[in-house]
Amino acid sequence: MYKIDFDKPCRIHFIGIGGISMSGFAEYLHTKGFTVSGSDSGKNKQTEHLKMIGVDVMLGQRAANITDDIALVVFTAAVKEDNVEFQEVKRRNIPMLNRAELIGQLMLNFEDAIAISGTHGKTTTTSMLSLIFMEGNLDPTISVGGVLDAIGGNIRIGNSQHFISEACEYTDSFLDFFPTRSIILNIDEDHLDYFKDLEHIRRSFKKFAEKLNKSGQMFINGEIDRYEEIVKDLECEIYTYGIVNPKHHTLVTSFDYAADQISYNEMGQGSFDLYYRGEFIDRIQLNVIGEHNISNSLPAIAIGMQSQIPMEQIKKALLAFTGTARRFEFKGMLGGVTVIDDYAHHPTEITATLQAAAKYPHKDIVCVFQPHTFSRTKQHLKEFAQALSLADKIVLADIYASRESDPGDISSRDLEREIALLGKEVYYFPSFDEIENFLLQNCMNGDLLITMGAGDIVIVGESLLGQ
Repeated sequence: MYKIDFDKPCRIHFIGIGGISMSGFAEYLHTKGFTVSGSDSGKNKQTEHLKMIGVDVMLGQRAANITDDIALVVFTAAVKEDNVEFQEVKRRNIPMLNRAELIGQLMLNFEDAIAISGTHGKTTTTSMLSLIFMEGNLDPTISVGGVLDAIGGNIRIGNSQHFISEACEYTDSFLDFFPTRSIILNIDEDHLDYFKDLEHIRRSFKKFAEKLNKSGQMFINGEIDRYEEIVKDLECEIYTYGIVNPKHHTLVTSFDYAADQISYNEMGQGSFDLYYRGEFIDRIQLNVIGEHNISNSLPAIAIGMQSQIPMEQIKKALLAFTGTARRFEFKGMLGGVTVIDDYAHHPTEITATLQAAAKYPHKDIVCVFQPHTFSRTKQHLKEFAQALSLADKIVLADIYASRESDPGDISSRDLEREIALLGKEVYYFPSFDEIENFLLQNCMNGDLLITMGAGDIVIVGESLLGQ
């Protein structure tokens, strides 16, 4: 594999430079003295920002974009072998790295490289930890999979030996990483267009855990089923965390870092007593809603404490965190209706979001859901129906295909039937215009309207608000 020499900057070309992650790493290399160029199919906020700071961005992908002075090409999993630039790079025999391999190379350039993994919650936990490190004056370099207002985007370039990054399990990308400290938030059945089953996913997370050497630290959710199998035989330090639940026979001594005595304010924002190895540490208040975010905060707190950041600074950072884009994001008010947008696209995430929403001020919860990928919808059809049934009214959009082609054997109509069988009020519309018209006529003063999904369903709420 090609090794980047950070002491000898060269020219690096990105195929798909406009992606939220790719654009961030392009900017990082640009600031480190590399000559960076890249191409994408169209312009967006990321491409415009890169052009503004001096990166050569080409709109449209063509063979002529690949020239002999390029020393390395970086590409995403979305780039297929029939891509004209990819083919030209192969023809010229220019070294290539995929996005995950690039992140792995960057990690080798830091003494403290923290990778946050898990099926759900990566962006939130990465953001919480980032704010804790910034409040603790550790000046980290940060790569987050969403827009974090505190850093003005998805990348922060620090001047320390601390690097914080999400670690995605899809296509085993995180196995190209070289972390010194890792978090495993949860292990759930997802991405079954790549993984065979849950056991296949668990094996990948075990391989990820084994990336740590004996001087590393692993922070793992002790509520993961059979979590001991994941960390078995690791030579590094292992810390567990979890939420105390007498029904599950867990106590404050069941985890290294434990949350107990949870309560919620009138906005659904949680607070809890923090314990470390059975000893009370402090009362923690969050500025985001739901029990899932209490769980997400625990490994961020744990790494902050292990990094010798004072508890008052950790608490201040968590209180300053109000969420990231598309994670229960307040979009505005319309005729007394609160409009929220959320990225949830897996039954576990939907359940967590709607349970949290139940503690938020509302009359009825109206959930507009856009299923994400045909394979996920088919695999979890009944689980999606159960999760969405937590809303008072459900409105379904067509399945967002993403990287897939329509197989013809699954549609939102199937999900509509499953939800109706549960006795819930559910509607399906094939266009966003029809959804918006329905919402205008049926949402009442005091309702909580949530647009939900990993596709472009956010457009519905923004259009209603005139954004």
